[in-house]
Amino acid sequence: MARRTHKAGGSSGATAARSFGKGRTADTRAVYEQLHATAEFRELRHRYRAFVFPWTVAFLSWYLLYVVMSMWAGDFMATKVVGHINVALVFGLLQFVTTFAIAWLYAHHANREFDPIAEELEERFNSSTGRQGSLHGHRNPNSRAGGAR
Repeated sequence: MARRTHKAGGSSGATAARSFGKGRTADTRAVYEQLHATAEFRELRHRYRAFVFPWTVAFLSWYLLYVVMSMWAGDFMATKVVGHINVALVFGLLQFVTTFAIAWLYAHHANREFDPIAEELEERFNSSTGRQGSLHGHRNPNSRAGGAR
């Protein structure tokens, strides 16, 4: 493998790459700021928050109910349901079920509600910056940008 040496007064490939990257970053930042100001971006952010915040509050409330009941309703939580299985164990296991259910709901909701808008914005970003491809590596068949709806 050949070893590179830097000559005085010359520029290295790394310096050139950094200077190219800085200009490109400024360009991409400007394009991002333009897209950030669009109605589509605001709609995407609204849809995301409208899903995430209520489900986060619901799950944290459910989790805190479990903790509070464990601390101050010990007799109730110790109630046997079947054999040696008590209410506390059922509540604890339901925490896992709830976590996976919300993750599944989020994935399906995101595919339907977020991805079409995000992919459209990504295509506009790529066409404005000269980038190619998708960050996701696939196209959503329900996307406005990529297929029938």
